[in-house]
Amino acid sequence: MSPDKGAGFQQQQRAFTAHIRDPALAPCPDGIAPERMAVYAELFFNGMDDQLSAGFPVLRAISSEDSWNALVGDFFARHRCSTPLFSEIGLEFLDYLEHEREPHKDDCPFMLELAHYEYVELAVSISDAEIPAHDPNGDLLAGHPIVSPTAWNLSYHYPVYRIGPDFLPRNPPADPTHLVVYRDRHDEVHFLEINPVTQRLLTLLKESPAQSGLDLLNRIADELQHAQPETVIHAGTRLLQEMHQRNIILGTATTQE
Repeated sequence: MSPDKGAGFQQQQRAFTAHIRDPALAPCPDGIAPERMAVYAELFFNGMDDQLSAGFPVLRAISSEDSWNALVGDFFARHRCSTPLFSEIGLEFLDYLEHEREPHKDDCPFMLELAHYEYVELAVSISDAEIPAHDPNGDLLAGHPIVSPTAWNLSYHYPVYRIGPDFLPRNPPADPTHLVVYRDRHDEVHFLEINPVTQRLLTLLKESPAQSGLDLLNRIADELQHAQPETVIHAGTRLLQEMHQRNIILGTATTQE
């Protein structure tokens, strides 16, 4: 192929893909019947629609047909994905919502948080994160508890796990929503609403792996300035055990540095 023909072919390809991304803005390429291009554009749009509808079912359910189609179309036209993997389309969609989408009057105020929560559910379900060496029967107070890499502790302004067609809050409640999304020993995904103290404990477990469970509970008691630290230790011990039963905590580290 001559250089001129190669350049012409590349130009044709760019025109072809531009029209598929945004048929309303990019003209149909020369030499291709609009009816044929319409078939390609519909196929590509429907493929993206299927991926996003499956990955964000609640966001799809609370959106009107017109607003959803406009959202999918804007993502398809505006965003440039950095991965060819279908399993990572959700992460690309989050990047679009956070950094590229221009606010629209039909957008729910919790759109980004809801989409993030729905993405996390998928990410946890398909995670192939390496499970660290641990003792599943280790002493959670004397040892160093290990949080499962498939357990994500999260905080949102809106109660995202409750949102659906029958619950569409316009303003966030006074208190944030704290959740942990996790995968149990049967590889089923669950979520658990947690309080700020549990959220703090999970954060410390991840940030301070060299400290024992008892060390971290004492630290929390100090932060709370609790008049009876033993009450915090007792409640925290039960909490560690419950999270271990749920597979949020795997056990304790088998090696200590």
